[in-house]
This record gives sequence, structure tokens and C-alpha cells, in this order.
Amino acid sequence: MNKVRYDGAEVILVLAMAFFGAFFIFPVLRTVGEAFYVDGVFTFRYVMDVLNDATYVEGLGNAFQLGIWSTVVAVLIALPLAILADRFEFPAKRLLTTLLLVPLVLPPFVGAIGIKQVLGQSGALNSLLSAVGLADMNHPIDWLGQWRFGGMVLMTAFHLYPIIYLNVSAALANLDPALEEAAENLGCPPGKGFFFITLPMALPGLFAGCTVAFIWGFTELGVPLVFDFTRITSVQIFDGIKDLGKSPFPYALVAVVLTLTATLFFFSKRLVGGRDLSSSGRASVGRRDARPLRGVPMRACVAFFIFIIVFALLPHAGVTLVAFSGDWYLSILPSSLTLQHFQEALGHPITLPSIANSLRYASLAMILNVVLGVAIAYVIVRTKARGREWLDVLSMLPLAVPGLVLAFGYLAITREGELFRWLVDLPPFIPKDSPILLLVIAYAVRRLPYIVRAAAAGFQQTSASLEEAAANLGAGPITTFVRITGPLIAANLIAGAILAFAFSMLEVSDSLILAQEQRFFPVTKAIYILFGSLGNGPFLAAALGVWAMVFLAVSIIGAGYVMGKKMGALFRV
Repeated sequence: MNKVRYDGAEVILVLAMAFFGAFFIFPVLRTVGEAFYVDGVFTFRYVMDVLNDATYVEGLGNAFQLGIWSTVVAVLIALPLAILADRFEFPAKRLLTTLLLVPLVLPPFVGAIGIKQVLGQSGALNSLLSAVGLADMNHPIDWLGQWRFGGMVLMTAFHLYPIIYLNVSAALANLDPALEEAAENLGCPPGKGFFFITLPMALPGLFAGCTVAFIWGFTELGVPLVFDFTRITSVQIFDGIKDLGKSPFPYALVAVVLTLTATLFFFSKRLVGGRDLSSSGRASVGRRDARPLRGVPMRACVAFFIFIIVFALLPHAGVTLVAFSGDWYLSILPSSLTLQHFQEALGHPITLPSIANSLRYASLAMILNVVLGVAIAYVIVRTKARGREWLDVLSMLPLAVPGLVLAFGYLAITREGELFRWLVDLPPFIPKDSPILLLVIAYAVRRLPYIVRAAAAGFQQTSASLEEAAANLGAGPITTFVRITGPLIAANLIAGAILAFAFSMLEVSDSLILAQEQRFFPVTKAIYILFGSLGNGPFLAAALGVWAMVFLAVSIIGAGYVMGKKMGALFRV
């Protein structure tokens, strides 16, 4: 498709660049500046102190291990699932592949609430082992004490493997099957052709998913907090909030994290990002039909899918049982069930305001995302505006920058006397020290890639000749979009908007760091606060978690129904 030049494209590009400059690049650079510029003097002292401090080094090592091992486990889960789903037909395939996305419907730190109930010393697993004579409840196994880090790895991996699965599935779906067919005609066995031709061609998708998975695992905050694992960088950064005005060490630690994640991102892009390995694509040559499985291979394939799904559902089942349990102590299952926790959650002074806050923040962020995302995708796909390639890269970078880094950047640029102080003090619209605008902007920046990729896919599938015809008849760009292009790409925009809204509702890092007063708590901060409360706090947190799980499940299933296998492109950096 030939790109055409539209009036105003340069203006859109400049405005979009200005937005990213103000609310993405500047906060990141400001965070780095806080680490290296102390009292107006450039120094490596605090960064070096971080690297020489045994506690911080141990935290970085644990964070790196969490990122590496959770990514490795996620790949071991996702890669065979994607290959089987792409290559073979088996009973209930559509249902099973849909259920594989279940882990995305629950923030991992919420799932950890259920896992702690199952793996606690007085929890369900020890009770089950005691019932079959394999454990003594007078001396229970301390699963979370002895294998706490392994539990964190599994929790994180089972939350992240759908991202790798979606990326690999999309990559396999877009490859040219004629290459394998040619290899078979030359005598190459099918299995060998797959491993030496198809799989290497799918590496960009695999690396894209692994990059996102590692960065998310490396900077995961919620799971270590719930597992009470403090010797990890994300928790050390979170605990450093109270010292922001006194010490540059938290910023120095954030700068080290940013350096590591940025290095990984650019290395992965350098390694496979520039290759075009998809050849002519299936769209032009026709898709190879999936081979039906029968007998033992079919049963083994279905059993593998079911095993992964059941294991992935354990945190969700645990949270749900905690939310409905009247009493769950020294028993395999709750001894009684009740709706009381849901009723109390609706009347708690934290819960309803937090839900209302999250709805408000996420809605505003989604509107901002749709406007910006459509404009950016329009410039990238439809125009020849100079610099559009940079805008494309910049629009996807938020997936590669940890939420911890951005959150600390926003704290830095809104302190007293700073350029963007007005974001938290804009009377009469914004109460003093209010994080409302910060949270809306943070959610929008973090989830903008979903809208950009969804809109770009829509523009690429819609012929530009329709817009050119409208322009020749005197219609302006806005009229053309509203009456012609918009309706044609509506499905893509709806899918991207649903995901942006849903993930904004359940954003963890920005919510925990930027919302410090109860009246501004979003729902994830309320869940965290309730979980740490005495009495029935954990049960109320679980009830809120169930609400969040149902909400996000409906959102992701709806987006997946609209986008299909193209949904993986929304998670690619």
C-alpha cells in the first residue's frame, strides 16, 4: 500500500512527540537525574554505593533470578502449547486455547492471596497431606518459608506465559508454509523442517514475548509484597518512598533497574528486531491446514492443555474460595461458605470509593489512549511524515520501561518547585497533592501501545483508496475518519480500548506508589491495604480480587473474540 501525505500529519507527530517527551522521556530522565545529580553536582557515588551494598546487590540478584526463571518457565509452558495449537486439531481446541488466557485475568499479587491460603502451614496442602498420612499437622511443612522464591517464580510465570503464547502463536500464524513444503519436497523430514526452518523464523515473536515477560518479572512488585519477600529490588524501591526527600538511594536503585531493562530491550531488538522472517506470509499463500490428532497423541495433547489450565487456575480457585469461605483453618476446603465478605466489602469505607476511583481513572486514561493511539497509528501507517518511524518505536517503549521507573519519575517531576507540580495541585479542579492526573497519565502511557497496535492493524487492513476518494470529494480528514475509516476499524479500536481500560483498572506499580492517601486509592491499592489488615481484611481483599478477576476475564475474552490471533501483537515491543 502506498503511503499518502495528509495535511496536519506533522502537527499530530509533533504533538505526540511532545506528549511522550513530557510524560515518558522527561520523567525517566528526571529519575536518572535524581540518581546522578545531588545538590547540583554530578556524581556516581550513590549508584556505586548501591552496587557496593550487599543488601541492594542481593535484591538485584533476586530480581534478576525472578525475571530469568519466570521467563524460562513461561517459555517451557507457552512454546509447546503454541506449537500444538498451530499444528494440530484436537477436541475442544477453541475452548482450551481460550482458557489458556485465564492467567491474564488476575494480577499475580491477587492470586498470591489464594496461594498463601493453600500453602500456609495451616493451609489446604498440609491438611491434604495430613489426611493421607504424609504430614503431621503438629509439625507442618513450611512451604512458603522453604520454597518461597520458587512459589514467586511459579506465580509470575503462570501469569506471564499467555503473553509469550500469544506472541509465538501470532508469529507462527503469519509464516509462509511454502518454505516447509519446499523443504519436504527436497527430502527434509517434517520435524527437522520445523526446528530448522519454521521455529527460527518465529524467533522475533518468541523474543518479543520473552522481553516483555522478563521485564515484568524483573520488576514484579505485587507478588513479593504479598509473599513478604523483602530482599528484592522492587520491594526495596517501594520501601524507599518514605525516604525520597532525604536520600537519593531509591532513585539510584531505580536508575540501575532502568539501565538493565533498557540494555536488555535494545539488545533483543538488535538481535532479532530488524529481521523480516515472515516471507510472503500466509495471507498471500494460504494457510496449511492443521493435522487432526487421534488416539494416544490426541489424548496426550488434550491432557497437557488441561493440566496447564488446571494448574494455572489454582490461584484463581484459591482466591475465590478465600472470598467465599466462612472458616478455612486446618482443612482441605473451607468448612463453611458465605457471601458475608462480599457484603462487607461493598460497605467498607475503602472498597467502594476505590472501585469508583479506578473506574474514573481507567475511563479517562482509555479516552486519552483512544485519541492519541488513533492519531499516532494514522501517522505511522497512512502518512510519509518524517520521523514517523521514531514515533512508532517511542509508542511501544512503555512496554519495555518498568512501571516502577515511571512512577518514581512522576514523583520526581511533581515535587515542590518542579516544572510539573501543577499536575498534583491545580485548584479548583485538582485537590492539593492529588494523584488523579498522575494516575490517569501513568495508566495512559503504560497502556497506549495496545491502542496504537490495534489501530495500526485496522489501518493496515483498510484500503487507503477509500480515504483518498473521500478527500477527492472534498471531505476533511476528521469527516473521513468518522464516516468511513472509523467504522471499518471499530472492532480493532474496541479490542484495544477494552484491554487498555481493563489493565488500567488493575494496574499495580503505579497504583501502589502514586496513591498514598486513602481517598485516592484505586482498587489494587485497596486490595493490598486490606490484605495487610487484621481481622477479616484478607477475606475482603479476596472478595475484591474475585470482582477484579471476573471483570478482567470478561474484558480479555471480549478483546480476544474481536482480535483473535492478532491479539498477540498488542504485547510486542
